[in-house]
Amino acid sequence: MQIGPNTVVTLAYRVTDAQGNLIDPGERPLVYLHGGYGGIFEKIERELEGQAVGFSKDIRLQPEEAFGVYDADLVFVEPRDLFPENIEVGMQFERASDDEEEDGMLYTITNIAEGKVVVDGNHPLAGIALVFSCTVSDVRAATPEEIAHGHVHGEGGHLH
Repeated sequence: MQIGPNTVVTLAYRVTDAQGNLIDPGERPLVYLHGGYGGIFEKIERELEGQAVGFSKDIRLQPEEAFGVYDADLVFVEPRDLFPENIEVGMQFERASDDEEEDGMLYTITNIAEGKVVVDGNHPLAGIALVFSCTVSDVRAATPEEIAHGHVHGEGGHLH
């Protein structure tokens, strides 16, 4: 079977940065619903269109094709007393905001010092070019339920 709209694709994969540093070893297969459902980056989906089991490729993603360009306007320095006592660098939270565009954005605490907390709304991989190396290990037709829900169900997918 070839990869096309409304197929479930299983990939063995690994992700490195442009210098070859390992980002994600791909310890578990990636399973997604193909056809514009947002389960994988658009460029990867385009590169896999029409391929079959056994196809392998290294797909180079520029920051704007992956996790976005780093945006310094998403970094904030806040007073320490606005946060709970038990915060640590690396913790993540949704920032409360009056701006509807920021609702649901995930922020990461990147520094705590001198009564201040630095929070960053960029994805940790924003601004980084990536190499997505993958091999197609399975392709099957999606079920009507998967298509209706817009994601894979069952083994390797989303369970309700």
